[in-house]
Amino acid sequence: MKHGKKYVEAAKLVDRAVAYEPAEAVALVKKTAVAKFDETIEVHIRTGCDGRHAEQQVRGAVVLPNGTGKTVKVLVFAKGDKVAEAEAAGADYVGGEELIPRIQNDGWFDFDVVVATPDMMGVVGR
Repeated sequence: MKHGKKYVEAAKLVDRAVAYEPAEAVALVKKTAVAKFDETIEVHIRTGCDGRHAEQQVRGAVVLPNGTGKTVKVLVFAKGDKVAEAEAAGADYVGGEELIPRIQNDGWFDFDVVVATPDMMGVVGR
């Protein structure tokens, strides 16, 4: 299979037999990028853990320093003290039962994520 010029030039910079350090690998990925947009990279890490054993499972979450690029609009169903708490946390829309007809009848879906307090679950379940 014949490869393009950009691919051949990038392939010359990478030694497949070398295990690069993370910082060096990221720099190499940036140097060999051929697309005009920010490309996605995939990372595989060998941990030596056996996933069949519960005590050896690796789980976690990462908060990216620059986010994912999309701002998420949050709707919170709450009442009482939780309304002020949701607004302080940065929710875009906060309300109670008065929001249900707006969603059901008017077709309002100007939000990405819905969060409900336990006391509002019966209302949201409708």
